[in-house]
Amino acid sequence: MGFTFLHNNFNVLDLDRSLEFYDKALGLKEVHRIAAPDGSFVIVFLGDSRTSHQLELTWLRDRTEPYDLGDNEFHLAVQADDFEAAKEKHREMGCICYENPQMGIYFIEDPDGYWIEIIPPRK
Repeated sequence: MGFTFLHNNFNVLDLDRSLEFYDKALGLKEVHRIAAPDGSFVIVFLGDSRTSHQLELTWLRDRTEPYDLGDNEFHLAVQADDFEAAKEKHREMGCICYENPQMGIYFIEDPDGYWIEIIPPRK
């Protein structure tokens, strides 16, 4: 028996803002959308066009309060082909929330407070 990663989910308060962020910051594009007939939720799957793994963004119409991310000890990680260019872009966007020079990585924060680790190419 085997298992394959499919997606991770982040719940978001402002779907349009999140879609814009993930497109601008990471180049993630919408690949599939599910909308409730009554408008109570929208689920959008984003892909990187390189792998089959997707990020699922879930918007709930009745949710008005920010999500409690606890200690925010969980995160996604992506590898940047051009680490320095990515870091400069994220610095200009103002979304870098933590840098770890010893490990050679940094994190960006999305509009809902989720962290995404940015890793340089492996040598």
